[in-house]
Amino acid sequence: MLNTAWEKQCQELLQQVPLQQKKPFNLVIPHSHCPNCKHTISWRHNIPLLSFLLLRGKCAYCQNHINKQYPTIELSCALLSALLASHYGITWQLFGALLFTWSLISLFVIDFKEQLLPDEITLPLLWGGLVFNIFNIFTSLTNAVIGAIAGYLILWSITHCYKLLTQKQAMGHGDFKLLAAIGAWLGWQILPLIVFIAAALGIVCGLLWLFLKRKKFNTAIAFGPYLAVTAWFALFFNAYFLNWQIILLP
Repeated sequence: MLNTAWEKQCQELLQQVPLQQKKPFNLVIPHSHCPNCKHTISWRHNIPLLSFLLLRGKCAYCQNHINKQYPTIELSCALLSALLASHYGITWQLFGALLFTWSLISLFVIDFKEQLLPDEITLPLLWGGLVFNIFNIFTSLTNAVIGAIAGYLILWSITHCYKLLTQKQAMGHGDFKLLAAIGAWLGWQILPLIVFIAAALGIVCGLLWLFLKRKKFNTAIAFGPYLAVTAWFALFFNAYFLNWQIILLP
């Protein structure tokens, strides 16, 4: 959807006439369909997890294997949502935590596959954190505003210092906006540990991936997934993360 929209914007900017008028592509049109045979998926074949199990992981029409990304995301979303429900109960905190979690899952997958953190998700996530914390749902509004500013500036400063020293871009602006959004939801106090843990995870997992895939060390690796994972644990284990100095220095 984003690629289609950007392509159209580029054509308008360059005053180019599209070679072919593309059909609408959004959350409503076209209906869910098999990417292999293009057959529209009926409602009974589109039930999260259950349909995948009943169909044994294959399309009901062409028997092509269904990408395991679908049940993996569905299961992750269900498990994390259930954990939050047990943790917060039926409260405004639960509602906010679910929106935060579902957004992080989307950003995790998109950045992992495309190395892209779209503004269409990061910016509403940032504003959502500020709106929720007007009512002190997760932290005070002051902490949320400082968190949004600090979150952006931390990674912005690191990236620009690195660029001055090496003439290379360390990370994209989407990472700045994601950390700003995390700060808006959870407050500025929690950001140092989030950056530290996300960076450590990124280094360990990145080196392991480069080794297993036999990639060069200058291969770009997405940082957003590690920020997203760490932010969710910071949400769930908020008290422990806020007392990070005590954990690191007992």
